Amino acid sequence: MPVFRLRLDFMEFPPVTLSEPDGLLAVGGDLSVKRLLLAYRSGVFPWYDENAPICWWAPDPRMLFMPGGVHVSRSLLRVLRSGRFRLTADAAFGRVVQCCAETPRGGQNGTWILPEMARAYGRLFSEGHAHSVECWEGDTLAGGLYGVAIGGCFFGESMFHHRTDAGKAALAALSVHCELWGYGFIDAQMPTPHLKRMGGLEISRLAYMKLLRDGLRKQGKPGPWTLEPGWVDRLEKVREA
Repeated sequence: MPVFRLRLDFMEFPPVTLSEPDGLLAVGGDLSVKRLLLAYRSGVFPWYDENAPICWWAPDPRMLFMPGGVHVSRSLLRVLRSGRFRLTADAAFGRVVQCCAETPRGGQNGTWILPEMARAYGRLFSEGHAHSVECWEGDTLAGGLYGVAIGGCFFGESMFHHRTDAGKAALAALSVHCELWGYGFIDAQMPTPHLKRMGGLEISRLAYMKLLRDGLRKQGKPGPWTLEPGWVDRLEKVREA
């Protein structure tokens, strides 16, 4: 299959079925708010490094979490109950993106969250489309994640932790709130063993596109987001169900 080159003056993506075996669908275009929102609605997301043009992906299979489907261990519940961490939403979006970009990751050299990517998602946040969940230890940002919400779909972009369990705590908080707010799924994009251990499900691209169409019909939660009181209790009930 050819890799499509996007024109700056043409706001459309090819069908995801035309992507390469590794999921690469197109290159080029820009990171405008309009194009990014169209990409997510089309089942596509950007991912590239400083030595490549903007690359757009639609992998098969895809990994996602169903609402409330993040695996929460007893030890993580104890940590959340202990008060060691304080969880917030949309309180430090820019810092979360910066930490995701700067935190080293095993098997990766450098980061795909380039300055232009950080600015693009900052614009999405300013317009109410992007959100973050922060995990604090005292006044220290210990972990967090960010992504994009459209309709009843949450498209996860990146997660980090500087303290053990801090990233998992942020993901658990997101999961239970997506359930409370009626979201259809959390898109985790590329399958990894770590995400699978956390409860991530591998599904075909065809199945993903159906869930995407259904999710986009929902309304979602207007921003800015704040976490619901008693969400840890809800998390415990989900775990015991």
